[in-house]
Amino acid sequence: MSAIIESRSSSKADEREWELRCDMAAVFRVAAREGWNEQIGNHNSLMLPDEGEPRFLINPRGYLFQELKASDLIVCDLDGKVLRGTGELRKVAFHIHARIHLLNPNATCVIHVHPRWLTALSLLRDAEMHLSHHNNLALNDRIVYDHEGDEPVHHNEEGDRIARCLGDKSTMVMRGHGVTVVGPTVADAFDECFIAERTAMYQMTAMSTGQAMHHLPERLRRRYNGPWGDRYDARLHLDAWRRILDREEPDYKQ
Repeated sequence: MSAIIESRSSSKADEREWELRCDMAAVFRVAAREGWNEQIGNHNSLMLPDEGEPRFLINPRGYLFQELKASDLIVCDLDGKVLRGTGELRKVAFHIHARIHLLNPNATCVIHVHPRWLTALSLLRDAEMHLSHHNNLALNDRIVYDHEGDEPVHHNEEGDRIARCLGDKSTMVMRGHGVTVVGPTVADAFDECFIAERTAMYQMTAMSTGQAMHHLPERLRRRYNGPWGDRYDARLHLDAWRRILDREEPDYKQ
């Protein structure tokens, strides 16, 4: 266990935080493998389960996803002050993540990335997923499309607008920008983001043929907006990736 945790009094809360750090570090490494991040930009955050002042874990400014380790993540309050760890909180990350955490209490984990296919979808004038792939039956009732977000996220007002637009949905396709996915756990947000990106890939590939898209019947929609992992194998998916990382990139847990 890293010195960042060892320096605190040993407790079950500390052990729980370390396991959450390892989950988050695994998500960063997988996201790098999948090409989700924008150079040293993009951020993933997680509210820490503890009494007292709300705090969240997030990646510090200036790191590539593929180099991040569990001990690199910083702890910040909802005012953007770094409470523990080394490094600074990027302002755009604060305006997106802190405001979503503040206004959407169920958004325990927030993944904000620019993956290839969802970002390409966000560039289209009619940037919406068709009801064409079986994944859409689960996803389409969970997605909201931000049709107003032309402005870069440089202040709390824009962060608040994004949080309000997200509302009770869990995936937000941000026009001309990328995607934000939230969930009650790291595994929930990661798995839903992974599935949404794959589904966008299928759709964009089919659209590139120029042929008409097939539409699945509305009656087959799952119409489920609860925790993703309660219906799908989100935890098992993240655990599988962690086994790969344990063999190939074990330093993610340092």
